Amino acid sequence: MSCPFLRQEPVAEGARIIRRALRINRVLRDRQDPLAQRDNLMIERYLFSQEGVIYIVNLLEPHVKCSTRRSRALTTAETVCIALRFFASGTFLYTIGDAENLGKSAVCRAIRKVYLALKQFLGGFVIFPSHLRPQAVKQNCFAIPRTYSICSSGFPNVIGTIDCTHIPIKAPPGPNEGDFVNRKGFHSVNVQMVCDAMFHITNVEAKWPGSVHDSRIFRESHLCTLFERGAYDGILLGDRGYACRQYFMTPFPDPTPGPQTRFNTALARTRARIEMTFGQLKGRFQCLKGLRVAPDRACDIIVACAILHNIATIRKERTPVVEVQPDDDLQPVHLDQPSGRATRDRIKRQ
Repeated sequence: MSCPFLRQEPVAEGARIIRRALRINRVLRDRQDPLAQRDNLMIERYLFSQEGVIYIVNLLEPHVKCSTRRSRALTTAETVCIALRFFASGTFLYTIGDAENLGKSAVCRAIRKVYLALKQFLGGFVIFPSHLRPQAVKQNCFAIPRTYSICSSGFPNVIGTIDCTHIPIKAPPGPNEGDFVNRKGFHSVNVQMVCDAMFHITNVEAKWPGSVHDSRIFRESHLCTLFERGAYDGILLGDRGYACRQYFMTPFPDPTPGPQTRFNTALARTRARIEMTFGQLKGRFQCLKGLRVAPDRACDIIVACAILHNIATIRKERTPVVEVQPDDDLQPVHLDQPSGRATRDRIKRQ
């Protein structure tokens, strides 16, 4: 009777020979230096000039640099440019991988590295009321020109204009999927932003599902808490989707000819800055027109794009063609505070 253990050695040896024969050798393809391109090509691909990309690379290098070059790991410049290409185009990861001679998983890791690194600079680039002095912010808002006149809009004491915008996302799995369906019937994240007259984003709140109303997002934000404590000397401008408060001006619901109409006109001209900022942001970063990621990752990408927008604005990078944002069809809020109505009447008389 033969022992079964005597047959294991040739079987194991044969298996090793078969595995070696079927082994697929990795092919490492050459990748060109992303910074060794003409400036116009850099802008077309990444929406940043060569100097702008180098600035971002130097800024993020301590956070995204690979500790080793084994297996030809991506350089910091390659990692940043892959993420910028995704932010600028919003295309599929397979498409970016084919363009950069990479696999989908490598592209995904590079993008995640970059937006998590950018998120760490939120407090340095998104500052309320601005990186300028508060008085300069108020003067810039007061000096916003009218559309067909050299005269200014003339709304006093404004340190920011505020609104919310919906960023479409794919339907998330789980029982909370319905929370992300907004009033227009698609899944989204409702993002609150504040900007100044120079199109700098000074505050961003990206964590709420699309079904949440704009007024609730502001009411439960840290910014509202600071205004309630009297931390800022100035007012915000918003639409009728918000409640009128002492520090938050909204239009008259049914203005009469005269001072009320002029008040609403001046407010609309000044508040248009936030709509134009949304247009620049979505025009510069096409990925914000539809993110195919989970809600938490979508929020991180939105914050990263807001930081990149401020970097581009401060560095005076080429501004994309601004798309006209559709009017918001939010139901008016009828919870105006008495102190807010009194402040609105006082500004109207001025």
